[in-house]
Amino acid sequence: MVASEDPQKHNNDDFKLEKIFAVKDKVALVTGGGTGIGLMAVQALAVNGAKVYITSRSDEKLDRVRDTYGQNIAGQIIPITADITSKADIKRLVQEISSKESRLDILINNAGISSKTHQTEAESAEEMSKNLFDPEDATFEDWVETYRTNVPQLYFMTTALLPLLQAASEATPSWSATVINISSISGQVKTPQHHFAYNASKAAAIHLTRMLASEVAANGLKIRINDIAPGVFPSEMTAGDSGANQKSHIPKEKFEGKVPANRPGNDRDMAAAVLFAATNQYYNGQTLTVDGGYTLQAGR
Repeated sequence: MVASEDPQKHNNDDFKLEKIFAVKDKVALVTGGGTGIGLMAVQALAVNGAKVYITSRSDEKLDRVRDTYGQNIAGQIIPITADITSKADIKRLVQEISSKESRLDILINNAGISSKTHQTEAESAEEMSKNLFDPEDATFEDWVETYRTNVPQLYFMTTALLPLLQAASEATPSWSATVINISSISGQVKTPQHHFAYNASKAAAIHLTRMLASEVAANGLKIRINDIAPGVFPSEMTAGDSGANQKSHIPKEKFEGKVPANRPGNDRDMAAAVLFAATNQYYNGQTLTVDGGYTLQAGR
């Protein structure tokens, strides 16, 4: 029911959470869905009724996620092993999903890696050069591998899956399929945070998101493309490891006084961001920053 001049009619039902953030029966794909932010996204969608395909290079991690988090929920978690830095593997992944599904409603490109870290603080040009140029692990290869994993896969995954995404939009007139790239506030802040290569790659990911959204819209396709730029959330990248349940932990006190929120992000913070970006039909070509206020202090 929509709003009407008739005072006996109203559209209150449209404001219910289960309608605003509805992902029930949607088909989703989450890369790097075995741990960290990817796993948070998987849970947010599957618990609320979506069928979620998850990819990683590790069979063990994927199976553990399915067995741990895929029981007694409204949706499904379906593992598919794939290396999303390989065009051949991406093509195989698309073929496998196409053989099972006629559409893809939500694509979350989450997989990524960090780069080597180096001391950036220095008291002279000589010291700064020594810190950043001289280390044996400061290599072109590190920059290339970081960029290769964090940027081109967003492009190739998105472009390979455009037909399935457009099919989802055409199947449901009130729905536009969506791509959500997981970038980082590291691509927004002016400080390198001791890893220039990683921050540069995430800045590229943010701009690539905007370019893809622009070209998709210019070609008349009904597919929304946005990115989420998280601050510090518990993951294997930030915490160093994960437990038997594939979850990582960062002590709250480690961030007291460092961000206005006085804590790292948690599962619910990321779930809310994912559901918003996935379901808001008027949101396109944007970066959703979820950082506890980090960028307020770090500056952009």
